[in-house]
Amino acid sequence: MRVLAISNWFPWPPDCGARMRIHYLLREIARSNEVTLLSFAREHPSDTDIAAVKAYCQEVAIVPFRPYDPRRWDALLGFFLPEPRFVHATYSTEMERLVQEWMSRDEFDVVVAFAIGPSGGTAPYVRGVQGVPRLLEDPELSIIKDRISLQSRWYQRTRLRLTWWKLRRYMAGLLRDMNACTVSSAKERDLLTSIQPDGLPVQVIPNGVDPTLYDDDFGPLEPDTLVFPGAMTYRANFAAMAFFLREVFPLILRQRPGAKLYITGKTDGVPVHRLPLREGVVLTGYLQDVRPRIARSQVCVVPMTMGGGTRLKILEAMALGTPVVSTSKGAEGLDVRSGEEILIADDPETFAAQVVRLLEDPALRERLAQNGRRLVRERYDWREIGRRFEAFLEQVVAEWNDVDIN
Repeated sequence: MRVLAISNWFPWPPDCGARMRIHYLLREIARSNEVTLLSFAREHPSDTDIAAVKAYCQEVAIVPFRPYDPRRWDALLGFFLPEPRFVHATYSTEMERLVQEWMSRDEFDVVVAFAIGPSGGTAPYVRGVQGVPRLLEDPELSIIKDRISLQSRWYQRTRLRLTWWKLRRYMAGLLRDMNACTVSSAKERDLLTSIQPDGLPVQVIPNGVDPTLYDDDFGPLEPDTLVFPGAMTYRANFAAMAFFLREVFPLILRQRPGAKLYITGKTDGVPVHRLPLREGVVLTGYLQDVRPRIARSQVCVVPMTMGGGTRLKILEAMALGTPVVSTSKGAEGLDVRSGEEILIADDPETFAAQVVRLLEDPALRERLAQNGRRLVRERYDWREIGRRFEAFLEQVVAEWNDVDIN
């Protein structure tokens, strides 16, 4: 197949969930197909980054991403438009032009519009594409729904409900212009089909790991260490740490006063002053390689309260043999069993107790580590996930050609 991929994240370096998913899916289907990539980029990639993507993509073109600023005039205008404000305010005429130009220049078998976020991602740029099936990849809508349920202030709840109402209408229109869709979890699939129940083929393609990247020796285990691997620039990660630092970490410190929590990832522009940071909390900033920090920690905490998809941070920790304590929301979409591959806790007291239990019980840590490693190798290897994604693309193309011929 000749695949035109349009991405709202440049896939290299694969150092966050969005980039990792796009990188591995494209890399795997490129093993036996020709992939061309049009991608937005928050910052212009280096020559090394571009070369890394060109190792599996035939051609690569980059468009500057237009960040959302709610104070800008086009965002304010969005109050009076039927789609959510951020959709209108981030639209790129340059990307629209490039898609039209490349579609007229080359013949593709399928167009994949990567979304990864509730704006519809790059789907608006392929709505008018003719003569080829269009697939929307991972629109990840649940983060807006989760924010509504967690919001206690009536004004914010009302505003988010209006956003959700607009988003539902907008996504229903987008989906009618798609030929298929892939999502990363069953919950996202159910949410999507509730918006567009008219028989659009929807396939669950979970997130995964590359097991070959996690077999090294990353150094000795550090006593009483916890890690949360996630950029605070992502709203769901910030909310998770706000909950953990206020409600859970003080309970852990009462029993393990020497406990230390490492929070990895970027904090640029993040109001960290709103978090109850205290002694024992370390903001590492961006780490070029996060694996040693996770591998040397005794427990990976994933106290997520919102967000969608399947958690790459959990899969990475399991691949490294670091036991995980997570909320039900954090482990959503993963085929895990509490007490076997992971420990699940939703209230602060239970979450703290499970963390302390792991810190004090080496045998339990070892059992969870072995079970977690086995699980990711058997069910969450990107090579197998990529084959499933490729098979679904082939099915979409075959059905399109049958319809086109008949």
